[in-house]
Amino acid sequence: MQVLGCKIAMTIETFDSSRGQLWARVLGIGAAVFLGLVFLVAAWGKALDPVLFVEQIRAERLDFFGLAEAAAFMALGLEIALGLALVTGLRRWWVLAPTAALVAFFLFLTGRAYWRFEHGLIDETEACGCFGNLLNRTPKEAFWQDLWLLVVPLGLSLVGRGNEAAFPKRRLMLIGALTAAALVFAWKAPSLPLDDLATRLKPGVAVSELCAGSDENPAQLCLDALVSDLNDGKNWVVLSDLEEPTFLAAVPQLNEWSTSQSEVGLWILTAASAEAVSTFQWTQAPAFAVQEAPYAMLRPLYRRLPRSFLVEGGEVTKTVSSLPPTQF
Repeated sequence: MQVLGCKIAMTIETFDSSRGQLWARVLGIGAAVFLGLVFLVAAWGKALDPVLFVEQIRAERLDFFGLAEAAAFMALGLEIALGLALVTGLRRWWVLAPTAALVAFFLFLTGRAYWRFEHGLIDETEACGCFGNLLNRTPKEAFWQDLWLLVVPLGLSLVGRGNEAAFPKRRLMLIGALTAAALVFAWKAPSLPLDDLATRLKPGVAVSELCAGSDENPAQLCLDALVSDLNDGKNWVVLSDLEEPTFLAAVPQLNEWSTSQSEVGLWILTAASAEAVSTFQWTQAPAFAVQEAPYAMLRPLYRRLPRSFLVEGGEVTKTVSSLPPTQF
């Protein structure tokens, strides 16, 4: 009986140990999959608008030797490959080590922006665009969100790692193929009709939701406050640089249309300086309204200029990835 009791106790202990190892493995895999999904969502935002990602690399002074485009695609490829590896359950050291390095790099960028914001060196609109235009985050929000979204799952992904002897050849081939396909998509994305998906400007959005600054900031500026006329009636709004060739060539046509009717308003929003606006008004004599707007408000609304949208009663009803159609 004593021997039987010892065997039962050993069996229960072994079962409890196995169950504990199983839960640890499930926790580790779940954390790795979550972290991989965060990487992939962030990569998706960058792939939709790689030009914006290149601009951010230049703004962060990471374009070593002036190769901003190459740096952008290398970083995007690394983020996609690591995300796919984690989602497919790969937790080898040669996956987790570069993942930890990438997480540390992201935290460095958001932490530096947060420190600069706290010391008054930048404003709250200059946060890391890690998710492209998908998220509007202040430097403070970006740092703390990344800390929880990246560091915590990274630590948990180390839990319950086993000794995987077999080399995951098939998974690596799949990851390589999907990463290459994603990079080709990012390369072609600027010429694809994805503006409504890649930006915050799309039909159904209220102009009161298109803002510069966070909701908690009393100095937040929204489009309905900047151009109050958009709250009533029908208005076409054109986002453009005042020196953009396509826009300049269309000024006579826009003038003619603006003076020939009064049913639909026409507004040009630009991030150009007051001096540039004054020069444009003197040299082009526009018959339409030209309104300066903060770059932080306009940049999330387009991938390339010019871009136009129709506002009816304060709501965007149509977007055009160029100038408005001839028949407004």
